[in-house]
Amino acid sequence: MGINLTKGGNASIGTLQKFVVGMGWDTNVTDSGIDFDLDASAFMLNSSGKILSEGHFVFYNNLKSPEGCVEHTGDNLTGAGDGDDESIKIDLSKLPAGCEKITFVVTIHDAESRRQNFGQVRNAFVRVYDPSTNEEILKYDLGEDFSIETAVEFGELYRKDGAWKFKAIGTGYAGGLQKFVDKYC
Repeated sequence: MGINLTKGGNASIGTLQKFVVGMGWDTNVTDSGIDFDLDASAFMLNSSGKILSEGHFVFYNNLKSPEGCVEHTGDNLTGAGDGDDESIKIDLSKLPAGCEKITFVVTIHDAESRRQNFGQVRNAFVRVYDPSTNEEILKYDLGEDFSIETAVEFGELYRKDGAWKFKAIGTGYAGGLQKFVDKYC
């Protein structure tokens, strides 16, 4: 069993070079009858907190970074079922030298027009696991502290003193995916 993180907590990923960041959630039934479409994204950032290039923003329209070190496994349009709803594979051995951090976010597609927000989402989590053994290294359950937010920064992988660590963030924002594009580009 892996480490359970709380908001703001961090943990080393150890010596793993290849692992998966899985993210999951459940949605409440809404009066609108419109399905939810939540999307996971990863921003590969330099020491100034900006993306290395457009190709280093990995999401449903760009499934793989130029080096192939960050790979989105595909867009889950419904979030139905148990376990991870969307996953991003990481291979640190291929990571470009200028990458100091990878931030993982989840946004609600067309949240404003659908009148949806993270207050209608429950059981959200992010976890890191070894795909060769399925051993969970760490997990962060976000709780249900959101009301009007349409985007949430789940966590970040960052380099410190030559080692990689994962930090549980759990910060919500209004503005959807565009909020993060503006922040990191």
